[in-house]
Amino acid sequence: MGAMERVDVFDLIERMAALIRSEERKKCTELGLQPVHLQVLDYLSRCNRYSDTPAALTNYLGMTRGTVSQTLLLLVNKGFIKKTTDVTDRRMVHLSLLAEGIAVLKQARTSDLFNQAASLFKEHNFINNEEMFMKALTALQKANKSQSFGQCKTCQYFTKTSGGFSCGLTKEQLSQSDSEKICQEHSVL
Repeated sequence: MGAMERVDVFDLIERMAALIRSEERKKCTELGLQPVHLQVLDYLSRCNRYSDTPAALTNYLGMTRGTVSQTLLLLVNKGFIKKTTDVTDRRMVHLSLLAEGIAVLKQARTSDLFNQAASLFKEHNFINNEEMFMKALTALQKANKSQSFGQCKTCQYFTKTSGGFSCGLTKEQLSQSDSEKICQEHSVL
């Protein structure tokens, strides 16, 4: 590639995603899982209490309710996740990982690939790469008109209080753990 030739950043993102999906498929095959099973387990390991519902999961994955429902049924039957009825709204169900789900997720994560790539970033002194990727992701989400599902502490509603943290949208207190997890209510200015 010549020095003057430019590469489309979204072509690069697509290629990165393809590499990640390929690695994910290999791991899933080894464990007898489908990629969607791993995606559900991963999401549930990273979402907060506002986003641990089947509806939020469906939005996050961009799949049909039927596909997600069948996937959840299988994961419940395998003992990877559990469903819990909300204490205040009996119509709402919360999803959570069980020990077996956490264990299979740890086995399936493509951490080797990411660790090797991260070490190359450090080796070449790339700085502010998170900001660059965050801007590209935000642009893709806006173009797709999808929810951002960002980390709680990066949301416009996230508020630091004398007692810790709170959500300006729900007016509820947030724990340190809540603030570090992804939320379906996430909003950027």
